[in-house]
Amino acid sequence: MKHNNQIRAKNVRLIGIDGKQVGVVPLQEALNIAQEAGVDLVEVVPDADPPVCKVIDFGKFRYDQTKRKREGKKAQHQVKVKEVKFKPNIDTHDFEFKLKRARGFLEKGNKVRVVCFFRGREMLHRNRGEKVFASFLENLEDVGTAEAAAKFLGRTLATVVAPIAVSTATTTTKKTQ
Repeated sequence: MKHNNQIRAKNVRLIGIDGKQVGVVPLQEALNIAQEAGVDLVEVVPDADPPVCKVIDFGKFRYDQTKRKREGKKAQHQVKVKEVKFKPNIDTHDFEFKLKRARGFLEKGNKVRVVCFFRGREMLHRNRGEKVFASFLENLEDVGTAEAAAKFLGRTLATVVAPIAVSTATTTTKKTQ
């Protein structure tokens, strides 16, 4: 961000200290106006022709910019990949509990890596694990979709489930009711 003597344009479009547009003036005149006001001349839009400069306090301007940047970061949601693991011979209560956890992660906007791992002789009954895995994914269809088909990686069957974005059509119907 250029300010005061760092600005190299011959003419600038000047915005005064009160926020009103002064017009296109020579750079030296703009610097004199800023110096008389006791503040800085800051180049706000360098790509414009001529560049737009504002008569403001440079320190306060930079502080406001960093503050806006921080506020923008607060509003962002970091998508995290959560993991839910189970075995092919999982009990119904445990299955429902894992399903509830995965559903909660997806509703918060996180991705879920679903893993079914096989131990020892369980590898002989892969079809049983695949059925449990398929029913798990089927139960999550209303809140998430699998990004890729499930793959065997050694002794684990895994895939990643991404949350479904809430469509505007469903939210408008809920508001009118």
